[in-house]
Amino acid sequence: MDKRLQDLADRFSQIAHQYDDKHGSEQKTIYNACASLVVEHANPGPEDVVLDLGTGTGLIALALAGNAGHVVGRDISDGMIEQARSKAADRGIENVEFGFGQFRDPQYDGEVDIVVSNFALHHLPDEEKREAIEAIADLGPRRFVLGDAMFFGSPDPEEPLFGHGVDGATVGMLVDALTDGGFAVTALERVHDQVGVLVAERVGGD
Repeated sequence: MDKRLQDLADRFSQIAHQYDDKHGSEQKTIYNACASLVVEHANPGPEDVVLDLGTGTGLIALALAGNAGHVVGRDISDGMIEQARSKAADRGIENVEFGFGQFRDPQYDGEVDIVVSNFALHHLPDEEKREAIEAIADLGPRRFVLGDAMFFGSPDPEEPLFGHGVDGATVGMLVDALTDGGFAVTALERVHDQVGVLVAERVGGD
């Protein structure tokens, strides 16, 4: 892992124990609305394997576990992974596993039906976002649900919603990358001018 991502992982490990409560009121409302839409659109069935990239403390993974067959959470932060494992154990959820993995190298070689990610891809610059989407496409999921910082118009650096190193892409750039990866965008939810949820289905998938 390169130094930039290692520094990011270390920073998140330091705040992992308080991450679930760290957002301000406006940010938390938007974050939770986005997360709810990701869960709704993922809509796994009892036989589905779901891969949650940038799982953090397991918010999305644990929410999906009740309907999915198996959920795999991947993150670069040891502290966040520890929190996710602890929450799963406390709730008696056994069909989830959490471990280290990156967008461009999830370190999972099993079958994947659905990939989800919520507020994590924005940590990569645009070229690496494209590489991440290519890596996700190579896993062969039928559906990819992305909730994240994304600009519906021209970015305004003077009025960022989040001020902690967010590198949000435009919706157009993300749609282009998904299309190039063999997906068709089937839904777009606008949560905020700078936050949305994209749903992509594999072209020709079952």
